Amino acid sequence: MNSMYMTNREKTILELLMKTSGRHSTLSMASYLQVSVRTVHRDLKNVEKLLKPFGLQLIQNQDKALQIQGPDKAVFRLVQELSKIKPVDLSAKERKLLLFLKLFAADEPMKTGPLAKELDISSTTLSGYLDELSAWTEDFDAHVVRKRGVGIQVIGSERSKRTALAHFYLFYFNEALIEAIFQINHSQLKRGVPVLHYFKSDYLSVIDQAMKQNLGKLYMELADSDYINFLIQVCIALQRFESGHPLEGEKVSEKQSSHEIEALPFIEKIGTLLSDQLGIELPDQEKAFMVTLLKGSRLQNAESIYFDQVITGKAIKKLIQHVSQQLQVDLTSDFSLFQGLMAHLEPSLFRIRKDLASFNPLTQQIIDQFPVLFKITEQALKQVFQQIQFPDDEIAFIVLHFGSALEQHKQVRNIRALIVCPTGIGASKMLAARLRKEMPELYSVHIASIHEMAHMDLDTFDLILSTVHLPKQKIPCLFVNPLLSKEDMAAIEQITRNLSKGGKGADLLPKRSAARSNASGRYSLQQLMNEVDQAQSAIRDLLKGFSVIQVRQAEKMNDVLLRLIDICFDQSIIEDREPVYWRLIERERMAGLAVPGTNMALFHCRDKSVRQLCFKMAHSSKHFELEAMDGGTCSVGTFLLMLAPEPLNSIAQEVISTISSSLVEDRESILTFASANEAMIRTKLEAIFYQFLIDKF
Repeated sequence: MNSMYMTNREKTILELLMKTSGRHSTLSMASYLQVSVRTVHRDLKNVEKLLKPFGLQLIQNQDKALQIQGPDKAVFRLVQELSKIKPVDLSAKERKLLLFLKLFAADEPMKTGPLAKELDISSTTLSGYLDELSAWTEDFDAHVVRKRGVGIQVIGSERSKRTALAHFYLFYFNEALIEAIFQINHSQLKRGVPVLHYFKSDYLSVIDQAMKQNLGKLYMELADSDYINFLIQVCIALQRFESGHPLEGEKVSEKQSSHEIEALPFIEKIGTLLSDQLGIELPDQEKAFMVTLLKGSRLQNAESIYFDQVITGKAIKKLIQHVSQQLQVDLTSDFSLFQGLMAHLEPSLFRIRKDLASFNPLTQQIIDQFPVLFKITEQALKQVFQQIQFPDDEIAFIVLHFGSALEQHKQVRNIRALIVCPTGIGASKMLAARLRKEMPELYSVHIASIHEMAHMDLDTFDLILSTVHLPKQKIPCLFVNPLLSKEDMAAIEQITRNLSKGGKGADLLPKRSAARSNASGRYSLQQLMNEVDQAQSAIRDLLKGFSVIQVRQAEKMNDVLLRLIDICFDQSIIEDREPVYWRLIERERMAGLAVPGTNMALFHCRDKSVRQLCFKMAHSSKHFELEAMDGGTCSVGTFLLMLAPEPLNSIAQEVISTISSSLVEDRESILTFASANEAMIRTKLEAIFYQFLIDKF
């Protein structure tokens, strides 16, 4: 496929088919791509030719939606190959970017004829691009000036031009920027080749390293979008200053706020590193502008903000009051909402006063999805901050804070479910993941093994969901499959409706875990440290023991299991083969372990002879028909084995359970595990555990 040519539109169509399989018709695709249906039909013929060598085909379902059909392995190989393909043409947004960059770099007006020829577009298309570019730059106080006989030029201050370009990249190339920085960090980009037609990769690399080395030492931790924003702004500043375009007329204030005094050492350290590694010495004006950018950034940790700005605090309380009155929902006692708005609004107010445009890629989506909440928030901001005009991008950010608070408020009246399976680490975790995704109305989901369930106070739950048949319980108990069939969901919905009518669960509030609190009701430091240690130990054991083995001569499924168990025994992960083997066989007899729609089966157990957590995989050349979790059957060639000691601490149980839940997270996860590619799966595991630690602690 690398030797084959592909246009940008064809690649976009393929990516759409991969990401939204079965959702796009030719009409909706034409609308998305802004071309005619006839053009899409023509492109689809080429797409079909591209799919053929992979053993894949393009089909249309009953709803006329398009989807790629074929083996998972072939789809996975297509995804890999697609990431390497560079289209032979440029997309419209890339051409607009090249136009912007040419005008940005030019010190004299540019003639339209040569410019259109250079970009390989017609004069009419160039005129349309200039109209769009002019509308964009106007927001940043820079102007595209067209004079007959003279040419085209961007007029405005150096600061305005830089800000307009940075936000153009953030708006149209946000994902590409993140991917490029990742590739630079992993040495996947060629040195000397400009990133996205402008940025020098070695400059981006040095700035990124300088930020990572010093940022954590300060009180501020930039939100992801602001990290990218600040990174590219610094890179633009470096490249512009180096090319003889310094900031002009920028005054360095002698009087600095506490935020600026705090941020200045960080900027100085970055300046020193840039000077040492790139030989560029930035003047005070450039550094002062960087301090301004940093101060206008949102913070990730709400707790790190200073609460001595009494006026802002009072205004935020008024804002929450106004929104509460309009919504007829009392949010005034929601401290996390207050804290989040405080962390967001202080830098937001600073940005608006300093004319530093904010960027929010979700603004239009938020306006479309939450029109009433957006209007209420907009009116409340006008009432409270009468001297300040909030742009839509900033209002949209604030709407998200209120939307999140409303969601939390709504969940208070919902249901508690106990999920039970024989081990508490396998099918139950998959069920919990599906439940949270499909039925968010359940207030909380707790997981336990059958053994643990016997020692629990079941009165604290509203219903029990089990992946195996249980004896009759004193609260509603349903037998369901781990992937939740439509019938399962209908039964759960019926029970939750009945519970809501009966009032049980309506006034339930989240209870503080006794293990995590000390006598004064404050969080126990010792407990937290123990949990962190347990989590790290569990993750290290799993990563150290992980491997994928190839089994070429297996007459029956049991042979594959025995091969995996032998390896665990040889590596001293288990003390005795027999009890582990029979536990796994017994578990498989209780309920199917094959994951429906895949070639995988998840075998798992807890036993006293297991010394440490273990996750291993075996890929068998011969496939076996096994019972699936939904009651059907699957042809299985990939065996996943999860072993845990008995007893097992709750943190270690959570850690190993994240693997089970990630199996059914999305199609990409299924393809990754089904690939039996050890390096790729290890990378996936590292990402899963990294996110677990972030979310947990």
